Amino acid sequence: MSKTPKTGGTTSGRLASAVQNLAGAATERALTAVSERVGAATGRLTEYATQGGGGPDLAAAATGVQKLAGGSSPMKAGLAAGLTGAKEKIKAAVGKGGQGSKDKGKIKITNIIESIDVGVPARVAYNQWTQYEDFPSFMKKVEDVGRDGDEKTTWKAQVLWSHRTWEATVVEQVPDERIVWKSKGEKGHVDGTVSFHELTPDLTRILVVLEYHPQGFFEHTGNLWRAQGRRVRLELKHFVRHVMTRAVLDPDQVEGWRGEIRDGEVVRDHETALAEERDDRGDERQEDRDERAAK
Repeated sequence: MSKTPKTGGTTSGRLASAVQNLAGAATERALTAVSERVGAATGRLTEYATQGGGGPDLAAAATGVQKLAGGSSPMKAGLAAGLTGAKEKIKAAVGKGGQGSKDKGKIKITNIIESIDVGVPARVAYNQWTQYEDFPSFMKKVEDVGRDGDEKTTWKAQVLWSHRTWEATVVEQVPDERIVWKSKGEKGHVDGTVSFHELTPDLTRILVVLEYHPQGFFEHTGNLWRAQGRRVRLELKHFVRHVMTRAVLDPDQVEGWRGEIRDGEVVRDHETALAEERDDRGDERQEDRDERAAK
C-alpha cells in the first residue's frame, strides 16, 4: 500500500516535466519561426528600399526593425537605423543608389552667386583680382595657381580633406569690367564670371556667379552640405581684407593684366593695352593744358 502513492507521485512528476519541456520547445520553435519571418521580411524591405523602392528613410526603418528582431536594444537599433539613413542619403546624392540612378543622365550643377563691396576704385579691385598667383598668400583653401599663358591658368585647392587640380581658360576678359572662364578637371570643375561695378569712385561691388560641377565622393558630399557656397563667401572676404590692408596702401603698385580676350583669344595683349592707356592719359593731360591756356 505504501508503494502505490510513491509510484503515482513519480509518474505525475515525470508527466509534468515532459509537458513543461514540450511547451518550452514549442515556444522556442514559435519564436524562432517568427524571428525568421521578421528577418526575411525586413531583409526584403531593406533590399526594396535600397534599390529605389522607398528611399533612405524606408531603408533606415527596415534596419531598425531588423536590429530589434535580432535582439538589439531599442537604443542600438535606433543608432543603426540613423546610420543607414545617412549612408543611403549620401549614396543617393553621389548617384550610387536610391533615386540617384534614375537621374544619371541629368546634368548636376550647383549655382553659386555671391557679391561683396570693397572700398577701392574698380581698376584697383580688378587689377588685384587678375594677380591669381597671389591668391594662395591670402586665401585659405587655394594652394597654388600657375599661369600657362595669358588665357590659361592651373589651380590647386583643398576640397574637404582632399586636394584637387583643374585648368581654367578665360573666354572673355574686359579690363575693369568682367572675366568669364571655363574649366576642366578630373574631380569636378567650376565655370563662372566675376564682374566689377563702380558704386562710387572709391567703392566697387564684385559680383561672382559660378556653376559648380561636382564629381567624386568628396565633391558630392560637400555639395550636399552646401560647403562650396560658404567657401566662396569666405574667400571673397579674404580678398577684400587683402585689398583693404595691402593694395589700398599703394594702389599704383598693383599692376593687373590689362589685356583683352574675346572668344578665348587674346585680341589685345598686356603691353599693347598699357601703351594705349599711357597714350590716352597723355592726350587727356594735353587737353587739360589746352583748356587752362584758353582761359
